[in-house]
Amino acid sequence: MARRNKNKLFTEIEVIDAGAKGKAIAKSPDGRVIFIDNAVPGDVADVQTTRKRKSYYQGTATNFHKLSDKRTEPVCQHFGTCGGCKWQNMDYKFQLNYKQNEVENNLRRLGKIELPEITPILGSEDIYFYRNKMEFSFSDSRWLTQEEIQSGEDIQNRNALGFHIPGMWDKILDIKKCHLQADPSNAIRNFVKEFAVENGLAFFNTRNQEGLLRTLMIRTTSTGEIMILVQFFQENKDKRELLLNAIAEKFPEITSLQYVINSKANDTIYDQEIICFKGRDHIFEEMEGLKFKINAKSFYQTNSDQAYNLYKITRNYANLKGDELVYDLYTGTGTIAQFVAKNAKKVIGVEAVPEAIKDAKENAERNQIDNVEFYVGDMKKVFTESFINKHGHPDVIITDPPRDGMHKDVVAQIIGILPQRIVYVSCNSATQARDLALLDEHYQVTSVQAVDMFPQTHHVENVVCLERRK
Repeated sequence: MARRNKNKLFTEIEVIDAGAKGKAIAKSPDGRVIFIDNAVPGDVADVQTTRKRKSYYQGTATNFHKLSDKRTEPVCQHFGTCGGCKWQNMDYKFQLNYKQNEVENNLRRLGKIELPEITPILGSEDIYFYRNKMEFSFSDSRWLTQEEIQSGEDIQNRNALGFHIPGMWDKILDIKKCHLQADPSNAIRNFVKEFAVENGLAFFNTRNQEGLLRTLMIRTTSTGEIMILVQFFQENKDKRELLLNAIAEKFPEITSLQYVINSKANDTIYDQEIICFKGRDHIFEEMEGLKFKINAKSFYQTNSDQAYNLYKITRNYANLKGDELVYDLYTGTGTIAQFVAKNAKKVIGVEAVPEAIKDAKENAERNQIDNVEFYVGDMKKVFTESFINKHGHPDVIITDPPRDGMHKDVVAQIIGILPQRIVYVSCNSATQARDLALLDEHYQVTSVQAVDMFPQTHHVENVVCLERRK
């Protein structure tokens, strides 16, 4: 007996909002929220639910009765299958509206704090080809389209170089053209794939843990420098050199050509030895005359132009007069610390990743900045009373934590020392709101500015300035 499908089909549902993780939002007849993968606010559609929970459904629009005036035609042929640009079917001005709303709603609803008039979100001048770093995966069993599956044909060419299908760790979508990174990114990726196929270089099989080629990373800078990193699953000197020499010959403009041999179960390279095959083992990014060295493992904001705007807002909110001691928590490679250093007496940066601190120190020396110091360690263990007694009481704290926000011990330490001003940069306004609520007794939010670093996605950065209450 066939199993009855218990998932409901709702007809002519109006999509009313856009929410977390890029999902569209509607209300079902029974009052539950419906999170929809493939709709835009203003659409009216039939929705097939795929999951039911106590307070919500998840579903997919199967038939559209009315298309929203907020829609626009996606430019990418992979839209709808690739999960990278979920809002590409929404006009950019509406993307900005929903990002602004998310920030405001999180701060008000989760933080429950008094807010000033919020500055409108700063949009990105480039809404395509804005990323300076892309990572692509090789696979010998690429994702097949519905048409290919239904054709019944025995498809021989299953090699792919592209992105993971959302929610499927072993399925790779073969990418023809990606609209996130400027040329020569697409040319390099397509050449590497074609050359590998023509020369019989084995693409990786994640399930069986076999093959030669694992991943391809492409990094670029605003100064025109290019870094290529090819990750091999195993060493095969002849085939490795065949591919790397072909890349170098085809693209002589490459600044840094590197590789890694990684035979462990996952693709992460942070515990691996990176080997420089040709050129430098790093590239340089510049900002206001400052040069920042970027190696294969370095963190750097992936939208260079908007990073500059983000840092200018941060420096403006810090409102430095030249005699302040500044702590830059979660400093990374020290870009913000060095960016504000000329306006401060001294800047102390703290970060958990040793390689990042090494880069920060080298960059500061290269930029001839002598009023910054960098320290490595777990923030909640390093940022202590003894650390403050040794290095001085900060007048201003700049904090740019990961998505989880600040550890409660770090927040408690900030409250314990009560600097005059805090500038809080966040990639997750929900955890930022939680931390602001903890600080609210002692600090008043005086400025809020969202910055769109990632057009065509739901992600948004937010900068908040807090002043100590009188």
